[in-house]
Amino acid sequence: MSLVKFKAQNHPQQTDLRGALEEVDDRGTHPAEFAPLDARFGFTLDVAAAAHNAKCDRYYSRSDDGLTRSWFTLGAVWCNPPYSEIGLWVTKAWQEWERHRCVIVMLLPANRCERRWWQDLVEPRRDRPGSPLRVEFLPGRMRYIKPGQTDVGPNERPPFGCCLLIWQDVA
Repeated sequence: MSLVKFKAQNHPQQTDLRGALEEVDDRGTHPAEFAPLDARFGFTLDVAAAAHNAKCDRYYSRSDDGLTRSWFTLGAVWCNPPYSEIGLWVTKAWQEWERHRCVIVMLLPANRCERRWWQDLVEPRRDRPGSPLRVEFLPGRMRYIKPGQTDVGPNERPPFGCCLLIWQDVA
């Protein structure tokens, strides 16, 4: 593999003054990536979705505002949040866990552990005895579906690995 013509680029949300880009925040998890997780957890509510990328029959769209709604469900909660607002979604997950003790699985970039939200909301409690929060780092790179597409094109995988934050009763 040669790096001769490689050009490093920051993610648009790291460089643009305008902030979050709709086309970046509105990407759905590829069905092939979601299916084994759904088989494992049994998701019944997708709290950060759109009609074109919802993973559950019951979902909250941007207009429903999953940050202000209850996440209580008899199954598990799936959350692939807008990556421009991760801290708000992790805070909400903690609130919902404390309120309802439902299983919550959140898909996040694994390269953000230096961020304040990770240091305050994840690191002090992850993978500790008695803590409901586990972190699983996923192999490879996830595939995300852009709005209006049905599959991932060549070279469209994100430049980062992903992890799952899992809130679940300690057995």
